[in-house]
Amino acid sequence: MGFFSKDLAIDLGTANTVVYMKGKGIVLREPTVIAVNSRGKIISVGNNAKYMSGKTPFEIKVVRPLRDGVIADFDVAKKMLDYFLTKAGAKRGIFRPRVLIGVPSGITQVEKKAVIEAAVLAGAKQALVIDEPMAAAVGTGLPVEEARGSMIVDIGGGTTEVAVISLRGIVVVKSIRIAGDEMNEAIITYLRRQYSLLVGESTAEQIKMKIGNAYPLDKEEKMEVRGRDLIDGLPKSVQITSEEIRKAIQPVIQEILDTIKSTLEITPPELSADIMDRGIMLSGGGALLRNLDKFITQRTGILVNVADDPLSAVAVGAGKVLEKIDLFRDTLFS
Repeated sequence: MGFFSKDLAIDLGTANTVVYMKGKGIVLREPTVIAVNSRGKIISVGNNAKYMSGKTPFEIKVVRPLRDGVIADFDVAKKMLDYFLTKAGAKRGIFRPRVLIGVPSGITQVEKKAVIEAAVLAGAKQALVIDEPMAAAVGTGLPVEEARGSMIVDIGGGTTEVAVISLRGIVVVKSIRIAGDEMNEAIITYLRRQYSLLVGESTAEQIKMKIGNAYPLDKEEKMEVRGRDLIDGLPKSVQITSEEIRKAIQPVIQEILDTIKSTLEITPPELSADIMDRGIMLSGGGALLRNLDKFITQRTGILVNVADDPLSAVAVGAGKVLEKIDLFRDTLFS
């Protein structure tokens, strides 16, 4: 069926969308953000739309159509998918693409059907969905087809997925709606309480990426942050340290750790032994938080590895599944 079409695997994330084209690899990686005017007309999508965030006039809204890995605005999500499919070059010619989309394992069947419907209305010939932990495990090279336990922790923008996989199936999985977005919120809250400084989501994300960390650094770092003073309303600048940011996001990191521990507690003992031998794999944008692997290793006693390209793991894994779709048919939802 996919011989003449350009089959796509899509990681439709809360924060970022990554598109993998069969035979070509990653062809698109942009923020899951769209700017629309008051009449519903698209002004910008992806990188350009994200840059507009917090800087638009009242008649233009910058929208993130997914929240916690779930479509929150169906019409906007459909328009955004249409844009991404077109930009990836999948809608050229008469043959429409077959699409496999990674979604959080904790969402409902109704929410999965909404993703499929949005993809079909955006121009896909057929749309299937795969649980993100399975796609991420395949994308990071874990031996999912073997009778051995592999643990994947996929930390995205809206959800964290923790799963144990064996024989192409998910044995145990836990999904929480706490991830990168909550780290940003924790940073915003800290700056508001500690310095009476109001910053936007984009600034909080920059802070997280530049000096964010989960475990003490060899040398603590500093960063100048600008925002609005909540007392007098004037622009204000403060200097913050990496130690402060570590303390600010600690509750979020602890929630993720608790989810890993609770997943291990209900894992069959034979698979637990495999995980002790092979370790835990981290993927998703959250895996880029510095020293997160050291933090989890120190608290669990299990070696933690970070994927070579954590941001692409779900899309690459879904792409590999497309190439062996008959083997993974039982893990897909249509």
